[in-house]
Amino acid sequence: MGKTVDLTQGSIPKKLVTFALPLMVGNLLQQFYNIADTIIVGKFLGEDALAAVGSAYTIMILITSIIIGLCMGSSVYFSMRFGQKDFDGIRQSFFISFVGILIVTVVLNALAYILLNVLIKLMNIPLNIQSMFREYMLVVFAGIFAIFLYNIFSNLLRSVGNSLVPLVFLAVSAVTNVGLDFLFVLHFKLGVVGAAIATVIAQYLSGIGIMLYYFIGGGNLRVNRNDMKWSNAVFKDISRLSAMTCIQQSIMNFGILMVQGLVNSFGTSVMAAFAAGVKIDTLAYSPVQDFGNAFSSFVAQNYGAEQDYRVKKGVKTAGVMVICFCAAISLLVCLLANPLMQVFVDAEKVEVISIGVKYLRIEGACYIGIGLLFMLYGYYRAINKPLMSIILTVISLGVRVALAYILVYFTTLGAVGIWMSIPIGWFIADLTGILYGVFTRKPI
Repeated sequence: MGKTVDLTQGSIPKKLVTFALPLMVGNLLQQFYNIADTIIVGKFLGEDALAAVGSAYTIMILITSIIIGLCMGSSVYFSMRFGQKDFDGIRQSFFISFVGILIVTVVLNALAYILLNVLIKLMNIPLNIQSMFREYMLVVFAGIFAIFLYNIFSNLLRSVGNSLVPLVFLAVSAVTNVGLDFLFVLHFKLGVVGAAIATVIAQYLSGIGIMLYYFIGGGNLRVNRNDMKWSNAVFKDISRLSAMTCIQQSIMNFGILMVQGLVNSFGTSVMAAFAAGVKIDTLAYSPVQDFGNAFSSFVAQNYGAEQDYRVKKGVKTAGVMVICFCAAISLLVCLLANPLMQVFVDAEKVEVISIGVKYLRIEGACYIGIGLLFMLYGYYRAINKPLMSIILTVISLGVRVALAYILVYFTTLGAVGIWMSIPIGWFIADLTGILYGVFTRKPI
């Protein structure tokens, strides 16, 4: 099944970079699913359409974070078994994970359609864009099952060190998505519905493609009849890791949803600026998020193999890499905030661009905070302490949400108060995670 990478041996910096690079590139490509929609919608369909698609993105992140969190949690268990060279355990645990997460996906997909009107009210979607928002969501919800397929198989591959194959499927999918956006939105004039159709088709291309790859070339990772047996002990271990990671991801994105509702109260100009700013933000720091996931696989394999020395050394190496990368990205985003906004918004939309530039310069200056936080999330998941990842998420999001509402309603900062609250939450969570590691004598 392609090349696996044993992260318990060899040069730590080289192994981290080699394994992380395809993850980073893959996540950047994955961002094109929504970024392509945002650019085309913002440039050709206008400010209202951009606000609608931006709010839809926040809801989709919340829903899919549950699926992605479950898959990520399972992959930690797979990595531990791979560190022990237990391929029977990997196959059986993959079967159990697949069945469990599939059931969750089906339930989530049904609830998404049933509760759409509730979500519209919860997010304070303005009346003038509710119709567009609803049309977009009704189509894009159909891609939830494809997101499950891609993530369950890609996380299995990554857990054994194969980060290249998931990248290939994402690359093909991303290019297809951009082409279909132009076809459905510009040629067939389908509006936001066309953008949603393009995204869903692209998602199924990657999801079904990687599933077929697994069944055709699965090798010693492909589940056979003997592996299809239930184990309450394995299910319990996987559930604990997956549920904790899922809760962490869901809390993180529920907090973002609450912030989105506050943003929406300022009207479509702020909504459009936030929609574009978040895409740039996500694109800027998504490589370090995936580095955190790669670091998590590294720690999990070495933790499973009881290589404590490599865990300690890996923490120091990864920390230096994260700080250097984030400092460079922060400088670029702060310097290029205005032209970056104009990629998503027409130059004459001066107010939207001005609001977005302010957002980017506040967030962009603080990417080290989110970079270290992603590293801490991955580390605590990998050493079998997923509850600590949840605690850090609650701290980060709790501070962000509470402070955003306080600064908006009790100061004259307006939307800037929301922008300021986000990095403050990051840094307080970072401090908590580092101090916990120091005082509990963990490698960090």
